Amino acid sequence: FSLFAHDHAPPPSQKTNKMPPKKKDADAGDEVPLSARFGRVKNTLKMGLVGLPNVGKSSLFNLLTKQSVAAENYPFCTIDPSEAKCPVPDQRFQYLVDLWKPPSVVPACLSVW
Repeated sequence: FSLFAHDHAPPPSQKTNKMPPKKKDADAGDEVPLSARFGRVKNTLKMGLVGLPNVGKSSLFNLLTKQSVAAENYPFCTIDPSEAKCPVPDQRFQYLVDLWKPPSVVPACLSVW
């Protein structure tokens, strides 16, 4: 005979708050591949030019993209954003294309706003 009610366990049929079993941890040797970790590999780069008026954003845009966006000497000359895509030359890419001769060749490009 026990003086305390918590000294004995209730019968299995009366247990109501049983937790589900815990999931087993993955083995340390099972590592997630890099493609799943970083998502899909893309060959496009994106860049936006942000700054105060009259600091040279349009001039830098013209240099990078070889375009002729208006770059005057007064504030708010270019209100509408300009967009351009320019190829990124890479000798290593051309070497790999020459070596492996893939069925399609898509070089990297830079999107500038």
